[in-house]
Amino acid sequence: MARRPRPLSVFRDLLAAESASGILLIAAAALAMLVANSPLSAAYFGVLHTYVGGLSILHWIDDALMAVFFLLVGLEIKRELADGQLSTWSRRALPGLAAIGGMVAPALVYLFFVGGDPALTRGWAIPAATDIAFALGVLAMLGSRVPVSLKIFLTALAILDDLGAVLIIAFFYTADLDVAWLGWAALPMGLGLVLARFGVGRLLPYLLLGVVLWLCVQRSGVHPTIAGVALAMVVPVRRSPGRPDDAESPLHRLEHALQPWVAYLILPVFAFTNAGVDLSGVGLDHITDPLPVGIAAGLFLGKQIGVFGATWAAVRSGLAPRPEDASWGQIYGVAILCGIGFTMSLFIGNLAFAGSALLEAEMKAGIIIGSLVSALAGAAVLLIARRRVALSARG
Repeated sequence: MARRPRPLSVFRDLLAAESASGILLIAAAALAMLVANSPLSAAYFGVLHTYVGGLSILHWIDDALMAVFFLLVGLEIKRELADGQLSTWSRRALPGLAAIGGMVAPALVYLFFVGGDPALTRGWAIPAATDIAFALGVLAMLGSRVPVSLKIFLTALAILDDLGAVLIIAFFYTADLDVAWLGWAALPMGLGLVLARFGVGRLLPYLLLGVVLWLCVQRSGVHPTIAGVALAMVVPVRRSPGRPDDAESPLHRLEHALQPWVAYLILPVFAFTNAGVDLSGVGLDHITDPLPVGIAAGLFLGKQIGVFGATWAAVRSGLAPRPEDASWGQIYGVAILCGIGFTMSLFIGNLAFAGSALLEAEMKAGIIIGSLVSALAGAAVLLIARRRVALSARG
């Protein structure tokens, strides 16, 4: 039987996988909320806090499984920067500026609402993240009503946004740094670079080094998921002029192998285990506290202000062209969708408020409210904008 050829465009695969994953994430998050507020609530939280091998089930998911997600994120960033949609400065300009605006403005909006409360300012980065899977899932539901150029723009923006989130986690959410273990982490990284230098194309040696790297980083005080991104930096990618995606590149093969596992298992499991909020102890007075209001406002207001404002300024100043066949109304709709910050926002929120049950519950409530409002409002604006484009074309 003939072997089925590997798709040549990882970027097209990414759009399809992230869109389907986003729809699955919505279902997983909704199920988590139902279970957390049902008679199964005690069993749900009991299993998550059961310890196995020195870590709770929840920590194994957030620290180990999510390291695989961060490995995929690192591979996507490296490939797109080296030989993809972000390979030139002209291609990076618009999504790059939009990503910066989309991180700065939400943080400022959040800080405005929480004031100077030192217990809450630690969460400034929570609304700065965009969930690529959820956002593309909403776009997938809209189908051909959204130009392909905007889907590419959103994906590129979210990839750069992920890079910013990784840097934020590394620099601002690392405590009790153990320099000795961090030094040991340099050893598997160095060996990985040697393997890449000598053209080793087998994936197993890199993955084994990744396990050692994860153990060292986990002991160092840096969040262990950063090991995933670090490992991605040493996996070789081949530049191939005239052939954007080299199907035999180690990075390309690893990315294809990880995509279905991350999209259809790891992210839904993360959503199910982290989105569950027991609302029995969270009343209306808690929902209107500065923390959930700041997060929701940062996601819904801050993201659209930052992304759309930076995009408009970049296009008007001539720094970058507007996405092809996209109206300003459609770009605004996508900017609102960037307020869907589910996965990475929850991840950062867990780091910021670990140990406080009330703040964790308020944090999750703020993320869910902000992301839900952004999804509904963004979809509505895109539908209205598409209708206006169609009417003007007929006229």
